[in-house]
Amino acid sequence: MKLADDEYRTIAEECEAAMRERSSKFLSLGFHVESEQEISEIVDKIKKKYYDATHHCYAWRLGFKGERWRANDDGEPSSSAGKPILGQLLSEEITNSLIVVIRWFGGTKLGIPGLIAAYRESAAEVIAAAKVELRTIDAVYEVMFGFEVMNEVMKTVKDLEVKILSQNFDNLCTMTVAIRQAKQPMFEKRLENAENIKLNFLEYR
Repeated sequence: MKLADDEYRTIAEECEAAMRERSSKFLSLGFHVESEQEISEIVDKIKKKYYDATHHCYAWRLGFKGERWRANDDGEPSSSAGKPILGQLLSEEITNSLIVVIRWFGGTKLGIPGLIAAYRESAAEVIAAAKVELRTIDAVYEVMFGFEVMNEVMKTVKDLEVKILSQNFDNLCTMTVAIRQAKQPMFEKRLENAENIKLNFLEYR
């Protein structure tokens, strides 16, 4: 199924899968991530927890379109581990996600084709075990308005299925809202030119 321009797929929560290839044991872990700092912390924690493993190989993609990415072989032959893991993230169109595959070497060498197949299958297994969510790219706004235009604002919120993230109704009403990117032009058109309504775009999330 082709994704819309304002949709992306991501691993929703931590997941794991295990497999054996000849005498080597593989444990694959999947995570939802939002930043390189978060990725670094997760990888460091895994290396400490599974300190007896031979390799901790991983790949990640960040950004709604996966524009930032990295693959790490952690001592395995070049491109035999990180790239096959990354390949599974790419083929499943998954982003804002990290997959770490931990290997305990069992004494039998797999050869480069065998390593590529094992790491690819490990990544595929953890994706199969994961809760993969289809999410929308949302534009977040701060909306400030007077009580006299409350009905107009709330009608727009209802009509365009706007999510209210926070609201404060004082002398000046303030709401933080999120709207699907595809509906952003419509939302701006309905509120930007109205009297006593001020829109501030904050971010995409």
